[in-house]
Order: sequence, then C-alpha cells, then structure tokens
Amino acid sequence: MPINRHAEVAVIGGGIVGCSIAYYLAKSGVDCVLIEKNDIASGTSSKCDGNVTIVDKDPGFDSLMSLKSQELMVALQEELDLPFEYRELGSLLVCENDMEMEAAKEWVDIQNAAGLKFNLLDQKDLRQESPYFAHDIPGGLECETDSLINPYLFCYSLIDKAKQYGLKLHTNAEVTAITKKEDFTIETTNGDYTAKQVVNAAGVWAPFIGKMLGIEIPIIPRKGHIMVGARQKPVMMRNVMEFGYLMNKFERERVADERTLAHGVALVLEPTESQNFLIGSSRQFVGYDPTIDINVLETMSRRAIRFFPAMKDFRMIRAYTGFRPWTPDHLPIVSEVEQVPGFYIAAGHEGDGISLATATGKLIEEMILGKEETIIPTDPLRFDRFKEAVTK
Repeated sequence: MPINRHAEVAVIGGGIVGCSIAYYLAKSGVDCVLIEKNDIASGTSSKCDGNVTIVDKDPGFDSLMSLKSQELMVALQEELDLPFEYRELGSLLVCENDMEMEAAKEWVDIQNAAGLKFNLLDQKDLRQESPYFAHDIPGGLECETDSLINPYLFCYSLIDKAKQYGLKLHTNAEVTAITKKEDFTIETTNGDYTAKQVVNAAGVWAPFIGKMLGIEIPIIPRKGHIMVGARQKPVMMRNVMEFGYLMNKFERERVADERTLAHGVALVLEPTESQNFLIGSSRQFVGYDPTIDINVLETMSRRAIRFFPAMKDFRMIRAYTGFRPWTPDHLPIVSEVEQVPGFYIAAGHEGDGISLATATGKLIEEMILGKEETIIPTDPLRFDRFKEAVTK
C-alpha cells in the first residue's frame, strides 16, 4: 500500500509538544501527519524530568497556562490507553535562608489571590515531609495540584491514541526543505510530503525549520544536566525544588556561591515511579554541545547535599544532558506567522515543555479550527511580539 504523503496539517517534531498537538488535532477529526527526524521523544522530551508544575511559574499568565495544562493532564489520565506514570502528589519549593522565606510568603499570597492552591510551609512541615532535610532549612511552600509523569511514556501514549483517531506518523524523516505555493511541500530524508498547514514543533531545532521559509525564530538552546540515582530508600515522596531555581530560570539576581551561579545550578529532586530519583538542574548557554561536564555534576551534587546531607552516601548511576528551547521573555511561541499564512510555531518552552505541552496542543488545535474562544489568551504567545524577528 503506498504511503499517504498529503495531509491537512503537518506537525514537524515528535517531542511532547508535537505529540500533544497531533493528539488534539487527530481527536478533532483533522487530517494530520506527524513528521519526526528520529523517533518519538528522542530529543529534549527524553532528556528531562517529568514535572507538571505551577510552583516554578511566574504568577499571572505563566501560572494560568500551567493550570490549564494540569487540568488537561487529569483528563488525559482517563482518556489515554497506555499508562504514563501519572502521579498527582503536589510539589515543594524550599528556601535556603530567611530572605528567600520572605519572598516565598509573598509568592504564596500572590498565587492564592489568583485562585491557585499554594501553602506556606515552616521548618516543622519540611521535617514531616522528609527527615533527610538539612536542619537549618527554614521552610518553603507547596503547590497542591502539581504532578509528575514519565515524559517518554506520555509521548507514546498520546501517539497511540492519536493513531486510533487517524494520525499518520512518519519517523526517521528529517526535514531538509520546505516551500509553499498553494500547499506546503515538505522535503525529508524519507521522501516528500504536502500539507495545507504546517506546525513547527521542533523545539530547539525550530529556528532551522523557520529559516527554510525565511523566518527568523528567536529560540536558542539552553543546556541542562540531570543525574539519575540508584534505587534506595526514598529521600522524598514528591518533587522538590529550591527557591533559587526561580532565580536561575528567570535570570534574576541570586545570592549563591560563584560556582553555583556560573553553572546555573539549583536543586531539583524528582522521585520516579521505578524508585530511582533524578537530580538537577543546571542552565548553560553553550550552543548545541551535549557534552556532560563533570564540574557541573559536582556542583549539582554539592547543591543536593546542601539540602539533603545524607545524600553524600547515595550512589548515582548515570547522567545526561538535554537542550531547553529558550526565548528572550521566557514564554513559548504558540502562534501563526503572518508572513507565511498557514505556518504555525509551537516552540520555545525552555524547561516548561512538560508542564505546558497539553495546553499548547489544545491551543494549536483551536487556532487551526478557527475557534474564537481559546483555552488561554493567545496574545502573550504571538510570534510578532519579538520585534527583532523578521522575514528575510
């Protein structure tokens, strides 16, 4: 049987964002093809943690988008056939000093005023969470609705269901050129495809896809390291970050030692369903170099021991790096490009791709179907908010 190489919509990129878009389009009855240069979840979505969080989002639009994603994730837990290790446990943001505690109190008040379920925690609360916490950690905060998933399994679960709705999937098909006349022609290493509309969901590689149509997309890779710990008695039962993670993420002034600042390191600890644990995180602008830096891993280890001193005796089994698609204002681009009608961008989520993928997928589906009311406002995510992004 010949391969069907035409679709109403072609989605480029098989990470968590592209898979979410393909799922919602296929579910709505849109004739859709997903094109991926390697295999599903082979890029950033397999080289990250699985946090679906609001606790690390700026109050306002950022938190709203995360909340909508969480609501969609709850529904997907029932809709999808393949399990993806969904655990709605809530998450913690812990403070290292009294200055951070003051900021945390303000953070909780702002998020509660926005209708989000945040609680302030004192030192006693943290000791109840885990006896492994350092005794001088003053407290922190929690978001009750945060959850954890396995991103790799989630992508495959989305695609499994989307194929039942009619999605056409083509992997090992790297896009080499795109042109547009009446329809788009997408040239790949596995043959050519045509589509009336194209969604660029290629993450850190989205700028390369954009250039094929003369579009400059202001996304650059931000490398992050993650370490994987061996199975042992759990340090924590749910995800924990330090308050400094917010400072690193949004490039705000932070009080920390020179090495921690230089490597963009802040504690993130995630227990997995398999009883391993993940330790992050780092943030570096080093281009597309995936090399693991032992100095960064040492800095991350020191940071973990600062909050959990007993971890000095824990065994780590491997480490990996991934690229986060960074934008200048730390919000993703989810938008049609006016200069090329029918060409959409859904990329630039940096470290929030897992948290924001479902809302992104639903929003792109609503845009393509021309719905007037959308799950979240579209203006903050418009491509043309970047004045320096021009058509060549």
